[in-house]
Amino acid sequence: MKKVILSAAVLASLAFSNNAKAQLVDEQNVTVTMDLQPILQLGMNGSSNIDFVFDQISEYVGGITQYGATNLTVSSTVSWDLYAAGFSSNAAAANALIWDNQVVYGADSDPNSTTSLPLNLLELHQDKVNPSTLNGTGVRVDYFNTLNSVRGGATLGSNNVYATSAPYARPAASAKYIAGHNDAGAFVAGGSYLISNNAVASLGQVGQNSNYSYTMDYRIVPGLPAVFPNSSSATVSAADGGNVAVNGALNGGASTAAYAQPGVYTMNVKYVLIEN
Repeated sequence: MKKVILSAAVLASLAFSNNAKAQLVDEQNVTVTMDLQPILQLGMNGSSNIDFVFDQISEYVGGITQYGATNLTVSSTVSWDLYAAGFSSNAAAANALIWDNQVVYGADSDPNSTTSLPLNLLELHQDKVNPSTLNGTGVRVDYFNTLNSVRGGATLGSNNVYATSAPYARPAASAKYIAGHNDAGAFVAGGSYLISNNAVASLGQVGQNSNYSYTMDYRIVPGLPAVFPNSSSATVSAADGGNVAVNGALNGGASTAAYAQPGVYTMNVKYVLIEN
């Protein structure tokens, strides 16, 4: 009989080979959390002060237009609406939708003069149509209509700024929006003016050509005398949404119209971007 003698080295090798089949496993985990914060960002390029100085008869009659004075850009991760709200200290204090009178020129002794000028004598114009549809009343819900200088024209009132004492409350259905509307289904989907927002790249538009950028013009037409014929007579209630205008607005169109007292008047336009 043959004897098999295994050296210590061979025995050690066999032992290592058998133990290799029972693997040791250790583990550490890293938890990855994604927090998608909603972004609703409105940019504004242009002067924060827009001055209208009427010192020529032609300016009273034809008005003054400030073209391309404000450019608005939107970047958002949620669906949104954008509107403009005419506002003043008077509106905040007494729901009187009139300009703040800072200075009066002259003795102010004329019984027909008034310092109560309606906020919506200011007219706006946007460079592209609201991408949402018209509201249920058929009134255009934006400021895209051409600025019409003809008194009593078909578009009278269509460009008057929406005036309100509550600028951060969503405007009513009759009010104008720059983009979107107060209806649940009327909005602009999330996106940005910086990128193409169309699934088909060749159809996407960026920058000022997109639905995420709007250039605004401003106009005031005092008339002669200064009765602001293109404005609304609603100086206390915003029920008309800024869509109704009356010739000779300072007295509702009566034959003996009051006219504006010469002086300095101020108001502000708040551009509000809100999630739909």
